[in-house]
Amino acid sequence: MTRIDTPLELTSLRDDDPTPSRYRPSGSTLPTRVAAVLAIAAAALAAGDANSASVGPGRFVLLLVVVAWCVGALVTSVLRPTEPLAGLMTLTGGTIALAMLGAAEAANHPTYDATAVVRAIAIAALPAVGMHLVLGLPEGRLGDPMRRRWALIVDVLAAGVAAWCIVIRPDLPVVGLVGLSVIAAAVALTGYVARCRRARTQAARARLQWPAWGALTAAAVALGAVVLDALVGWPKELLAVSVAATVLLPLALTLGAHRSLAVRIDRLLVHTITFGGLAALVALVALAVVAALGRSLDGGERSVLGLSIAGAATAALLWVPARERLQDYANRRVYGEQHAPDEVIRTFGSRLTRALPLDELLLQLAESLKKTMDLDRAEVWTRSGGTLERAVSVPDRGHAEMPIATEEETVIARAGVSGPAWIRVWLPALLPHDDPELDPPIRVAPVTNSGELLGVIVIRRAFGDTAFHEEDDQALTELARQVGLALHNLKLDSALQDSLDEVRRQADELRRSRARIVEATDLERRRIERDLHDGAQQHLVALAVSTRLARQLADADPDATKEMLDQIAADLQEAVQELRNLAHGIYPPLLMDRGLPDALRAAGDRAALPTSVDAEEIGRYPQQVEAAIYFCCLEALQNAGKHAGDGATIAIELHEEQGALLFSVSDTGAGFDPASGAGQGHGFVNMADRVGAFGGTLRVDSAPGRGTTISGRVPLDDV
Repeated sequence: MTRIDTPLELTSLRDDDPTPSRYRPSGSTLPTRVAAVLAIAAAALAAGDANSASVGPGRFVLLLVVVAWCVGALVTSVLRPTEPLAGLMTLTGGTIALAMLGAAEAANHPTYDATAVVRAIAIAALPAVGMHLVLGLPEGRLGDPMRRRWALIVDVLAAGVAAWCIVIRPDLPVVGLVGLSVIAAAVALTGYVARCRRARTQAARARLQWPAWGALTAAAVALGAVVLDALVGWPKELLAVSVAATVLLPLALTLGAHRSLAVRIDRLLVHTITFGGLAALVALVALAVVAALGRSLDGGERSVLGLSIAGAATAALLWVPARERLQDYANRRVYGEQHAPDEVIRTFGSRLTRALPLDELLLQLAESLKKTMDLDRAEVWTRSGGTLERAVSVPDRGHAEMPIATEEETVIARAGVSGPAWIRVWLPALLPHDDPELDPPIRVAPVTNSGELLGVIVIRRAFGDTAFHEEDDQALTELARQVGLALHNLKLDSALQDSLDEVRRQADELRRSRARIVEATDLERRRIERDLHDGAQQHLVALAVSTRLARQLADADPDATKEMLDQIAADLQEAVQELRNLAHGIYPPLLMDRGLPDALRAAGDRAALPTSVDAEEIGRYPQQVEAAIYFCCLEALQNAGKHAGDGATIAIELHEEQGALLFSVSDTGAGFDPASGAGQGHGFVNMADRVGAFGGTLRVDSAPGRGTTISGRVPLDDV
């Protein structure tokens, strides 16, 4: 891979088109568009007839509604040409236009029976058309057979009501129309709720939420008109206002069909539910104030002002608790839980203070990300050396590793939140392998601290689902920053804990070593006292006795005296040698005068087994270092002489390497099993203490039948 030293330009790699190529629709919508234009023309013709009688909420209000449905159908046919939703919207507007046209023509030409029939059929068909529209959300298709059966039942009922309307024309069967509307609304609402529960992707859920927003907003407008009319007597045309508010329904369906705007409904719906609930609360309080008067309002009465102030104060007191409860309710309806997506960012910092294990903390983070951002998968990878390791994944995919080079670490740390094209270049292992030519909605956010790559966060949605937007990238960037801080703190805590453990271990070892040194010093002193008493002292005492005897015999027997003096001289030489041997065990003079090579060769000559010494190019070192290595080798020689067995040989090697003096004593003897604990004896502990006093290390390698090697390393830099 070619190395680059500057961050990759991400603008060209981001996926601006949220829909993969295989999902781009195609098809003809000409019949739908022609029908929409004809419906607008029919409604305009009916509304422009000055001789026609007033129709329901008013001709121009109905014209506005028809135009809203048909224009929305035209726009939707462009945005979603392969979906039947635009056709259902056109059918809704056309049904209203036919009802208007039939009513207008019936008023102008009472003798034309056909116009009354058209009016009756259109009015009876309107509840069934609305039911088909709601049942088919979000694409306009009924789908499963159960929905088709219920739709057929309502269509049959609508046909019956239409026949009833035709029979009693020009009158309308109010009871039949109300009953049909209630049944159609119940079927539509049941199917809508069921489809909302089965929605698996964020895109599908968002498209279902848009009509809910339109219905809630239209209902809020109608309720507001009723409350204002009750309080101030305005507006008088409540039916007209309520019908005009329904233009929000085709507007919501059209916005939901837009691929970029569809997923932006969540916060809008939350705020709509929140403020709509608060408005309803204020309306109830205001109505309660009016009801308390017991009569219609008189603008000149001061009591009305006082009660209004009391109502406003009550609403203000209820604002905070009502807002919190409505916010939670709205979040549960929109997100399926009690927190909005950015709640993950707000609560992650507080979770760090709960002393949770990092694995548990990252698992909670991944679960929250998957739930709040409607993900197919959420993963957190951490860097260990030159490898990225999957720490947690939701759903669980097990452990995985991904090696990365040093130059790749630099690029990843500087990249920021990146999409599939960038991932395909630098982290291709994160992409699915089932369809390499199709890029899923996926984002990777590097977890860094002070430019150091600590890991990555990987989030992914299903193929064909809504792509990530700028708000998602911003939230992921902030979350990655907080995770980076947490991982950095964990790294510092681990390093500090390791340092503390090492300090404790060294302190314990130092205490034990000091105790062993004191004990060894006492034992050595007693050994020297014993050797002096049993060896040199006895020789000197015998020499003193022999000298006195020689003096007594000097005059009487000169020849005997001469022989005695010769014996005294020999005994004196033996005593001197005894003292030399004793001094050699304390600190060999040869070591002080000529260094390690000659001192070890002399020790090898005195050893019980044949010994070779390889110490080429070994010079002089600090006295304490030479003493430590000499006595370690001497201890190893003695152990080999005791345990190696007959016929074994010993080899001593010394060499300098990377600022340290290394030594080894190897024998070809019987060896031993280290698991038996034979390598933990007093002699081995003494050797480890000697080299450990200078920061060195000692190693014992042995196996039955393969001999024993004792090797050590003493650093020279700190000596």
